Amino acid sequence: MSRPVIPIRVDTAPPRDRRARALTDLRISVIDRCNFRCPYCMPEEDYPRDHEFLSKAQRLRFEEVERLVGVFAGLGVRKLRLTGGEPLLRRDLPELVRRLAAVPGIDDIAMTTNGALLPMHAKALREAGLGRITLSVDSLDSKTYRELSGGRGEVDDVFAAIESARDAGFGPLKINCVVMRGINDHEVPDLVARFRGTGHILRFIEYMDVGTCNAWRHERVVPSADLRTSIAARWPLRALSANYGSEVAQRWALADGSAEIGFISSVSEPFCGDCTRARLSADGRLYTCLFASSGHDLRGPLRAGATDAELAGLVGAVWTARGDRYSEIRGAAEAMPRRHVEMYEIGG
Repeated sequence: MSRPVIPIRVDTAPPRDRRARALTDLRISVIDRCNFRCPYCMPEEDYPRDHEFLSKAQRLRFEEVERLVGVFAGLGVRKLRLTGGEPLLRRDLPELVRRLAAVPGIDDIAMTTNGALLPMHAKALREAGLGRITLSVDSLDSKTYRELSGGRGEVDDVFAAIESARDAGFGPLKINCVVMRGINDHEVPDLVARFRGTGHILRFIEYMDVGTCNAWRHERVVPSADLRTSIAARWPLRALSANYGSEVAQRWALADGSAEIGFISSVSEPFCGDCTRARLSADGRLYTCLFASSGHDLRGPLRAGATDAELAGLVGAVWTARGDRYSEIRGAAEAMPRRHVEMYEIGG
């Protein structure tokens, strides 16, 4: 079988992109399917029940994901995050976690989930080597939560998921909430009140124009600065230092020490300059930005017999050519129609 012509890097230094950003984090979408239809990601009207998602043959096999992670680790990646769609829909996910936890150089494996299926898998995932869990919780109100899951989720399942994670031995969870003006922004104080004192880290995310089907409008964005002002009116806040240089969330704490709160402000306070994350889709395409319009095929060369050195050369060439800074130029980009990869294809 003939192999594709692939550029081979001759240096051994970890690659840096055109803005001197290293490659340290890899987000892996293990499946493009989801059991929810959240309007900011996968609205029901665009993805009906008979939508044709990737077939099993089109998705990367576990051994292929493991091999690619080894290649990425050789280029400097130390942190992995498993995403979807909903990652817990991927059959035998603990087996993939076990494989990835054994890859030399990988220090941290996390997963983002809506939590609906977590009670069935939490213990096995923990035993396999999953280190951290981020849970999406966009509302505490039963009606609103159901609406924001496309009529497929129940808020009681959130608390069952939290219990199962605790029982399985996971430490504090990260609780993510996408805030949308006029929909759930009034619930921000309720979320703080509910999770303060629990040890879990609450993170508020500005509504972003990811993909092309979520009907994003700038007026629905609630700037993080406004949320901080609102929270501080009831609970004084103090700023915390970042845990590491490329951390996406600005860290704050309630002054009484009862909670840590993060703000992810891609729209109002872009952090492109510190972005060290790449994304691998379920069908093996490498994306260098959450707002990318296209990806780079790794599955083809992998299945055609490329060596690890050739795969590393391909990844390195893609990364060194990277100049992404979409959030910094969003204002100008809004005037230019552009397709973005859908979030369900590459995770958040």
